[in-house]
Amino acid sequence: MKRITIVIFAAFFAMTTYSQGIDFGVKAGANFSTITDATGFDNKTGFHAGIFLGLKFTDKIALQPELLYSQQGAEFNAGKFDLDYVNIPVIVKLYLIQGLNLQVGPQFGFVVNDDLKNIGVLTKNKDFDFSGVVGAGYDLPLGLRVDARYNFGLTDVLESESWKNGVFSLALGYSFL
Repeated sequence: MKRITIVIFAAFFAMTTYSQGIDFGVKAGANFSTITDATGFDNKTGFHAGIFLGLKFTDKIALQPELLYSQQGAEFNAGKFDLDYVNIPVIVKLYLIQGLNLQVGPQFGFVVNDDLKNIGVLTKNKDFDFSGVVGAGYDLPLGLRVDARYNFGLTDVLESESWKNGVFSLALGYSFL
């Protein structure tokens, strides 16, 4: 897992040589997460926060790797299912018009905290999560930006169940450059 992370970051920093513009900033927002492919779970509200690096290759295409702390999981009548991650989304942005962009890409998640209370399953969660990300965003004046995304899990979060993460997130960001 560490090798994958190192290779990903090395590739992105190498790409900065070919980019038209570099963008660096912070972002934070709300998560509304659940566990898909499971019954009886409700949304859990959490937050995410971190940093991003934007690499604009043309007026229409940019790449934005991020490093985020993210609270995810689900709630249900008898307990809760908390999973906190360090997520590394690698977002390709397609700018439709000035500021407005569509977003798509993979996300690599590493569990940093887990709390499985009263879920009725005797199992261990997996330490790694691979997800797909789709969304839209808008770059505002003064370095501000807003994003709305949905992360859909492609790997199971537990060793013995086929449950996956599903996270809708809203974020506000600020670019320093």
